[in-house]
Amino acid sequence: MALKMKKEELELLSNKDIAELILENSKRTLNTADLFKKIIKLLELPDSVFEKKIADFYTSLATDKRFILLDNGKWDLRVNHTSDKVIKVIAEDDDEEEEEELDEDKDEDESDDDLDEDSYDDKEDEDYDDETNEELKDLVVIDEDELELEQ
Repeated sequence: MALKMKKEELELLSNKDIAELILENSKRTLNTADLFKKIIKLLELPDSVFEKKIADFYTSLATDKRFILLDNGKWDLRVNHTSDKVIKVIAEDDDEEEEEELDEDKDEDESDDDLDEDSYDDKEDEDYDDETNEELKDLVVIDEDELELEQ
């Protein structure tokens, strides 16, 4: 793999841009260290740069949507992979998160119900008398569907 660019031209590019060119030209995947070593060699940088900047380089690749980290720990260009696989993985993760949120909400609702039952006071039943019953005898209960029909 030989990039047909002069060192001066490469120096104007970011490490991510150079990595993209390397992956395009090599037609194979590379791990983070090998990819960064190729960049250092192309730019003719001292070996000490590798140790100082490898973590930053990894982070920049991980946050750039042009690159994808494969299961084998090697980087490739996202355009070389079908979007169905990427979308499917994201969709599965979203479904799991939604299920977890629903379970948490359900647990909270159940605990609220338990509180309501425990705090119920039998004294309220004693306060209910025939006068209240008389007041409510003309009360008509209409469900929402019937109410919509009337309007």
